[in-house]
Amino acid sequence: MKLLEGKIAVVTGAARGIGKAIALKLASEGASVAITDLAYNDAAQAVENELTAMGVKAKAYASNAADYSDTQKVVDEIVKDFGRIDILVNNAGITKDGALKRMTEDQWDAVISVNLKSVFNFTRAVQPVMWKQAGGSIINMSSVVGVSGNANQCNYSASKAGIIGFTKSAAKEMGVRGIRSNAIAPGFIETEMTAALPEEIRKSWNEKIPLRRGGTPEDVANVTLFLASDLSAYVNGQVINVCGGMNT
Repeated sequence: MKLLEGKIAVVTGAARGIGKAIALKLASEGASVAITDLAYNDAAQAVENELTAMGVKAKAYASNAADYSDTQKVVDEIVKDFGRIDILVNNAGITKDGALKRMTEDQWDAVISVNLKSVFNFTRAVQPVMWKQAGGSIINMSSVVGVSGNANQCNYSASKAGIIGFTKSAAKEMGVRGIRSNAIAPGFIETEMTAALPEEIRKSWNEKIPLRRGGTPEDVANVTLFLASDLSAYVNGQVINVCGGMNT
């Protein structure tokens, strides 16, 4: 029997990169998957089609994760279409990097809103569903820079550190109903975004990592699967670094 047979998962920001890898991994273990992204475009539709081809129920939704009312509306649609929600992966996120002395208010607000407020929005929306079910697993995508900070990423680091605090608080609050809340803190992950970096920068990152390579979206997806499944039934309120030993 597959690890997630009969489970319903929601993955935000899943049209590409880490979110897409997570959606595919959960589906490979039997979960039906609802994916969200800012727009229902060719990329989102392609992921939906790929998931459906795996033999699971899947649907993509356009969702502004930073908008509270829009998030509630989308979650209501998902519950109507799928009947329940067992797993929530809060993966939606953006970067607007820059030195603190030149960072604008718009850069700060956008990153905090998309990265941190979206976690509140979706968790708040699914909480009544999971509370009624007396169970669920919430997995929030933080970052190693949320643990240790990083120059020129004050907004991003603050948003990812906030996710850790939120995760630990939610775990203590919702654990009484069997709802687990954990976070993953990826390090340098090879995605389309990092592939666009100059080769010398990518090389310098790899030299800082004890395993001497960047991680893959599948590396993050594998840990997400663990936290989504009953293999982690007694894991709650934790932050798991997926960084090849970069942040120890």
